[in-house]
Amino acid sequence: MNSTELRQKIEQDLLTIFPENLKLIDEFVEFIKYKQENKQETNLAEPTNYRPASGRSILRHAGTWTNKIRIN
Repeated sequence: MNSTELRQKIEQDLLTIFPENLKLIDEFVEFIKYKQENKQETNLAEPTNYRPASGRSILRHAGTWTNKIRIN
């Protein structure tokens, strides 16, 4: 189904939806538009230099937090 056919199907389906559900559909469409706009902005942003953690820092601090916990 191409884009034009899908739009026509949605238009026809909307004619049979109860009015109270139209508000829910409107909110969902707005949410999709918002997500789409943010995705486009994210794609335009410059890539960051991110280096995943090596795990050494967690190993370096392992055990230090157990000394601070009191068991009553």
